[in-house]
Amino acid sequence: MFVALRDLRAARGRFLLITLVVTMVALLVSFLSGLTAGLAHQNISAIQALRTDTVVFADTGAAPSFDSSTLSEEQVRTWQATGGTVDPIGISRTRAARDGVPATQVALFGVDGTPFGNRVATGSGQVVLSSAAAENLDAKTGDRVTLGSDTFTVRSVTSDDWYAHTPVVWTTLPDWQAVNPRSGAATILAVSGVSDRSAVNAAAHTTTTTSEDSLSAMSSYQAENGSLTLMTVMLFAISALVIGAFFTVWTIQRTADIATLKALGATTGSLVRDALGQALVVLLIGVSVGVGGTVLASVFMGDALPFVLGPGTTLLPAVALIALGLLGAAFALRFLVTTDPLTALNQAR
Repeated sequence: MFVALRDLRAARGRFLLITLVVTMVALLVSFLSGLTAGLAHQNISAIQALRTDTVVFADTGAAPSFDSSTLSEEQVRTWQATGGTVDPIGISRTRAARDGVPATQVALFGVDGTPFGNRVATGSGQVVLSSAAAENLDAKTGDRVTLGSDTFTVRSVTSDDWYAHTPVVWTTLPDWQAVNPRSGAATILAVSGVSDRSAVNAAAHTTTTTSEDSLSAMSSYQAENGSLTLMTVMLFAISALVIGAFFTVWTIQRTADIATLKALGATTGSLVRDALGQALVVLLIGVSVGVGGTVLASVFMGDALPFVLGPGTTLLPAVALIALGLLGAAFALRFLVTTDPLTALNQAR
């Protein structure tokens, strides 16, 4: 690392510039990763809490969709006759209000049983609010809230659950049906323990997916997650190209110095380690400052943006950027390996 550190000191301006570029890329990647995770959380967190093997949708002739699925009583009974665990779930949107608080849009989940764990209203006329819904309504346990034209008592406040960027309110299935009389018996079914699902689908005119694949039935999630993920991948590629281009130009400019070192007895392996060490120093400084800037920004943002700060949005992008940066720098090593020591002698003439 002797030569690498000397280079860093001798060409401070150049290395400061590339370090600043790495910092900006790291800031963009980590911030975009946190924003992607935050938007995904506000889109699918309630569905991710679903504990089931299979999700049943109404067969509309198109791909499964939460928005277009409406199950009848007959379809529900057909699945319940299989002997497996079948939990009807109603999903809709409505306006929630409380005295003295402006009305807010909420996602209404009607469910009996425990397919969502402890997110269940145990009695008629009761609701369980997600933390975001409780904050929007300024409501706590025991308060009264209005959903549509009906009034309910808040039984409890649960975790931060969202559906399609709307905070969730949990009710019993009969209460959900009363609030949404035109939405059928249920929207989906959470099914476990049914082996011949194809036969039941044919009899009930339904279609099934796994719990994980059901996320693709949310069109907004697919569009958001796909575009933001593509942007993140492109930023990773750009970082590798930028760093590779910088070190390629830097190596070419130092061809005479490298040839002189080889003529003095420096091995190709030691020069390769020196060059990669130099790139690693630049990457560590730039990525650390960039990710640190994201962490600092998330503290000041608070709840202004849907942002998730965690290892998956900070450490993982940082490691990926460093690895891709080293990969890009490695492409510059071919000039280092092929440099002929005689070049130094020719330039000395």
